[in-house]
Amino acid sequence: MINRQINTIISLTLAVLIGLIYSAGIKESAAAVMRVEGKNMIVDQAGRILTVDHSFKRIISLYGAHTENLFNLGLDNEIIGVSRHETYPPQALKKPVFSYREDPEKFLAARPDLVIIRPMIDRGYPQFVSRLEKNGITVISLQPQNVEVMFVYWQILGLLSGRQQQAMNMVSQFETAVSDFKMLTDGKTTKKRVYFEAIHSKMKTFSPDSMAVFALETAGGINVASDAKAVRNTNIAYYGKERILSHGQEIDVYLAQSGVMNKPTVTLIMTEPGFKTIKAVDEGEIYLIDEQIVSRPTMRLLDGIYNIGKILYPVDFSNKNPTKIYHESMGGNH
Repeated sequence: MINRQINTIISLTLAVLIGLIYSAGIKESAAAVMRVEGKNMIVDQAGRILTVDHSFKRIISLYGAHTENLFNLGLDNEIIGVSRHETYPPQALKKPVFSYREDPEKFLAARPDLVIIRPMIDRGYPQFVSRLEKNGITVISLQPQNVEVMFVYWQILGLLSGRQQQAMNMVSQFETAVSDFKMLTDGKTTKKRVYFEAIHSKMKTFSPDSMAVFALETAGGINVASDAKAVRNTNIAYYGKERILSHGQEIDVYLAQSGVMNKPTVTLIMTEPGFKTIKAVDEGEIYLIDEQIVSRPTMRLLDGIYNIGKILYPVDFSNKNPTKIYHESMGGNH
């Protein structure tokens, strides 16, 4: 599987590359790494095409997942700024804080050679982005929505920073850990059926190809909302109370992400009108899980898999320690 993902690095003429970007919709949905006429090139999610002929040394990250992955690649010295509300890793808290809502002059004064953003900043603050680019700062917009694209995203970060081998190691270590997790429940004839809440107030769940559902299924859970449709190319899907309740007696475990996007409590879920007809709610099988370990494209997705596994199959997951796996991978990449 690793080779299938990494072989998105292909040889194309520049004319063919540009044609593919727009005909395949890469501009709107995905990023790519390619080798064109002997040169490494990337395409970001805004359709920017960048020839990478050097490693960037002064990087500002405006998304927590970017920050976490850059530290995982061993770029402590190269990271000169991070976004607000950073919580992980601890060394990120020591970096200067920047915001796309601030005057761009603060960015210009810091002299970054690369600012990594995500698509919502491109869409919502085009003048800010344009100002950086007009002053010679490279801007790249990335935010993968599923695990397959996450591998390409890690490769892009590795290429931008000159840490291609470390990025390859991340992919390899992640896939090895996922394989080990799957083996814990592969032999089970009966698996837990789960509703995974994304936003309680709007009765939204996760799209079937999201990282959160990947974590759930890797841990051996069955997603009862597998027919959910993504909202506006995001990893969130509207489901609605009626459809949730239609699965009520099938739901063994009610799982809800907790964080900035969703701030539920067990009591809130238990007292939601009509929810007592849900098997998991009636039996008290309601669990909250940190959104940062199930919704972000980082190595900590392994911790999300482990935490879900411990909820669903505590005996099977009792001897599997992803914290050890994660820190081994961090050590291997530095």
